[in-house]
Amino acid sequence: MRTVNRKLAGCALGFLLLIAMRLAVPADLRMIEVEREDDRYSLRSEAYFAASHEDLYRVLTDYDLFEQFSSAYIETHNVEKDEQGRPRFFTRMQGCVLLFCRSFVRHGYLLLTPKTEIVAIAEAEDSDFKYSRERWRLQTEGEGTLLIYDFEMEPGFWVPPVIGPYVIKRSLRAGGGDAIDRIEALALGRTPER
Repeated sequence: MRTVNRKLAGCALGFLLLIAMRLAVPADLRMIEVEREDDRYSLRSEAYFAASHEDLYRVLTDYDLFEQFSSAYIETHNVEKDEQGRPRFFTRMQGCVLLFCRSFVRHGYLLLTPKTEIVAIAEAEDSDFKYSRERWRLQTEGEGTLLIYDFEMEPGFWVPPVIGPYVIKRSLRAGGGDAIDRIEALALGRTPER
């Protein structure tokens, strides 16, 4: 009788784990829009993460982790705070338009509202961008977090006029979609898949 009860308990536990895995909601990119006006590009997205906003905030403020978000990041790290006490960052990304490949550098600082908002501003004098501003807003939604992301940038480098704007818009759209699962994995304490 004990053997039967153990088998039933084992089956029930396995069934419950299977249901729990099916109910776990992975990161979900709900919306992404990319626009261009003259030389300025903007991206807006909304994504749901099955992670707390505290854990997501921790990951998004740690530039040492950004290389794990996307293969476009080839070097990222936190930098010593500035004179005003603001956290600073450095990123080097690489992208290609047809046969034209380029590395892009951003040095900047963060404006933080703990656990709810992150604003990253690139310093034009030390970056390959005339303008670059990112804003992450984190809101609790159910058991997870809704992340509203706004990114606006103006390259400080030559963009091939015919195909360049199309490729930049496509890259921004694809890069955001690819990164959300990796960001969620890091927020949940897992190693993201490459």
